[in-house]
Amino acid sequence: MSERNGAATFLGTPLTLVGDEIKVGDKAPGFTVLKNDLSPTSMADFAGKVLIITLVPSLDTPVCDTETRRFNTEAAALGEDVAILAVSMDLPFAQGRWCGAAGVEAVQTLSDHKDASMGEAYGALIKELRLHSRAVFVVDREGVVTYAQYVKEISEEPDYDAALAAAKASVG
Repeated sequence: MSERNGAATFLGTPLTLVGDEIKVGDKAPGFTVLKNDLSPTSMADFAGKVLIITLVPSLDTPVCDTETRRFNTEAAALGEDVAILAVSMDLPFAQGRWCGAAGVEAVQTLSDHKDASMGEAYGALIKELRLHSRAVFVVDREGVVTYAQYVKEISEEPDYDAALAAAKASVG
């Protein structure tokens, strides 16, 4: 597994990301993560949908909270053909509690806490912290990445407009 030293920072401190960087045009890596009820879900469960995948360090942090709420608000304009997934290392129970408190219903929160396989597959696992770095991917109906952003400074928000534009273009 490759390591990318300094690929992300937290408050200016360099961090190492584990896994290969995903680029536009790549086939999106498959994944299996846990839903809030502890049942597994995988890429196959979203076949035929355009995906906005957000990898976040923890929903219990201000920037992740803001990001997930923003995508939840934007979801209404995207329609039924787009699924938005917020994946973190948070425990599924904590994610469910957070969604209830935040009123988030259009974004599906998923947990990679078990084996961090999605973080590694998408090149966003922070070696030093065993958390995800902040990243956003758009995957079209054929499973091809049409947008990829690794947010260099993980305390900053992603480029919402670019991700949403890529999702809308992928719907067709």
